[in-house]
Parts: sequence; C-alpha cells; structure tokens
Amino acid sequence: MRILHILDHSIPLHSGYTFRTLAILKEQRALGWETFHVTSAKHAGLTMLEEDVDDWHFFRTPRRAHPVNKLPVLNQVAVMSSLTDRLIEIVQSVKPDILHAHSPALNAIPALRVARKSGIPVVYEVRAFWEDAAVDHGTSREWGMRYRLTRSLENYALRHVDAITTICEGLRNDMIGRGIAPEKITIIPNAVDIEQFVSTYPADESLRERLGLRHKQVIGFIGSFYAYEGLDILLQALPLMSPYHPDLRVLLVGGGPQDKQLRQLASQLGIEDEVIFTGRVPHDQVQFYYDLIDVLVYPRLSMRLTDLVTPLKPLEAMAQGRVLAASDVGGHRELIRDNHNGILFKSGDPHSLAEKVGTLLNTPQQWEELRRAGRKFVETERNWRKSVDRYQFVYCDLLNRQKNKR
Repeated sequence: MRILHILDHSIPLHSGYTFRTLAILKEQRALGWETFHVTSAKHAGLTMLEEDVDDWHFFRTPRRAHPVNKLPVLNQVAVMSSLTDRLIEIVQSVKPDILHAHSPALNAIPALRVARKSGIPVVYEVRAFWEDAAVDHGTSREWGMRYRLTRSLENYALRHVDAITTICEGLRNDMIGRGIAPEKITIIPNAVDIEQFVSTYPADESLRERLGLRHKQVIGFIGSFYAYEGLDILLQALPLMSPYHPDLRVLLVGGGPQDKQLRQLASQLGIEDEVIFTGRVPHDQVQFYYDLIDVLVYPRLSMRLTDLVTPLKPLEAMAQGRVLAASDVGGHRELIRDNHNGILFKSGDPHSLAEKVGTLLNTPQQWEELRRAGRKFVETERNWRKSVDRYQFVYCDLLNRQKNKR
C-alpha cells in the first residue's frame, strides 16, 4: 500500500517534529507500507524541491512570489493553489493508493482537487479545528468573519473527503454536530511509544541542589506556556497551599507567550521564592526535570480547544509512571479517571486545584496505585501500535469501496 501524507510543514526531528506524525509514519513503515510526504508552501526554509530529513523523504512545495499572495485570505488561497499543482506532479510520479491529508483544510482541499482528477480516495486526519487554533493564537476572533470563513472551509473538506480520522470523542461529536455521518469518522487516539518511556529515574541530586529543591515537595509543569494551559491558576493556588505545605515549590520548565506574564504574577503574589522558572531546556535534558517533580499539574482552562482536544503530555506522564493532577476540561476527562489514574480538579478554580492537589500531597500512600493505573492505561489502550492498526481498516475499506465501483 502506498500512502501520500500531505502536511503543513516539517521540522527536523531533533527540533520538535510532531510526535504523532512521526509515530504514524514509523508504525506504517513497520507494517510494510510505502509512505511519501509532501509539505505545503507553509513549510519554512525551503531550499530544494525534495530533501531527506532524519531518514524521511519530503517533497516540498515552493512559495509563489507575488505581492498579492501576502494579503490576508488571498495568501491562504495561494497556499492551496500551489499545493494542488505540486500534488498533481507528485501523484503522477509516486502513484499513491491513498491521499492522507493532515489538518487543516488548507491541505485537505488541494487533496480533494487532485482526487477528482486521479480517482484516489482521500482520508482527512483532524487533530484540532483550524478556526479554534486561530482564536487561541490571537489571529482570529471567535465567530468573527475570519472564523466563519475558516469554519466553512473545514466543513467543506469534512463533507467531501472519503473518510475522516480524528484523535478523540470531543472532535468526533463536534463533527457529527456539523452534519457529518458518524460512520464516516474513525477515532485514532493520541498514544505513546511505550518503549521510549520507563519508570521514574533516580533524581539528579546536583540539579535538585542547583534549583534549590533539596528537601522540598515539588509540583510542576513541563511544556509550552500558552494562555490556555492555565498556569496562572496554578500560581494563584500556591499561596492557598503554602500554609499547609511550607516546603512546597512550583517548578515550571519551558517557555512561551505567557512567560513574562507568569513571572509578573509570581511577583505580584509574593511567591517569587517559591516558583522556579527554568526557561526552555534542551530536549535531551527534560527527563532530569521530570525526575524532580512529585506531582505534575495540568491546569488547562475550559474553552472549545481544550474541551474538544485531548493533549499528549498527560499520556507521556502516565507512561513514565508519574503522579498527575489535571483540570476537568473535556480533553482531560477522556484520559483521566479521577482518583484512578490521576486527580481532576475544577478548571479555572485555584481553590479547587489547591484542595485536590493538597490532599494528594497529604496522601503519598495513594501514589503508587495512581502510577500503576496510569501506566496500565497507556500500555493497554494508548500505545501507537494499537492506534495505527486502525488506519489499516480505514484504508482497506476505502480501497475495497473504490474497487467495487469499477
């Protein structure tokens, strides 16, 4: 089977290539399928039309140098137009059996255009809705004109592709609400590569000493500091916990758009000495910081994006046998059963976070069972081999349907 994956962009794997895409490609290769990969004009740093990146071969789509292509809306039209032309060339060359477009619709619509001419079925993989991501990034206003236009493009793609895969029930239910037939949608959830994760390592005592965490209880977060992550709620909860846990510290590892605001908030709350900001750390060093944290906290705020989409970080924490607490947004509730494989607290409520995490800190005898249940969850339900196997059913069903039409 020959699959042509259509992506926005790729980054060298050591610089942060998306884990899900990499896992899918690895597992499909292991199954003996031939995979090909094309990126749209949104991919930055184009130097050649084809290149190898960390053992993967990519076809690139050049940007069209025209002043009008820099204008809002028209620049997206240009992305779809150039990708359509590039796909026509690639399809003639590699002759794929399936076109697998990864969201957003800027990739799916060119795939549909080429499918009309070639007769190749299109699978559309939806990991989030483009319009909601734009709201979160501040480039669009919810239900504004641009939001509605983007949503209409997504709806067009959803209606016309041959099959849809998505990562969670929240997104599937939203698509059904848009009038998409349930049988057209297959959930292929986020997962982890179990073999890459082992149980907790011994902590690096020199790093603990350097960060001032010796003999301290540590709760923390490792990742990007976006507004929707709700890290301000975590900081607001700390003064509520400190009287009962005087040795408690918050370790924040990473960086992002909210970095400055979070540091200012820590100062305003008078907790600068109780919050450690490490800044971004090299990927190969992140494990050392995980090993210093007693309880990982994911305080995501409730909004369309977080209620619909399941995150990957809690799964990685479970795979490592970590103790975790998370807000009760929809994306978390698909992964975490309260008091079974983690703890849930009310989203946006520092008092709820302080109460639930404080109780967890007071009951370390509960931790081993939480760790064991989390690890079992990813081993049995959220490993990549099990998830990627579902693509085989989707692909084969499409090819059989196409064969029966002839």
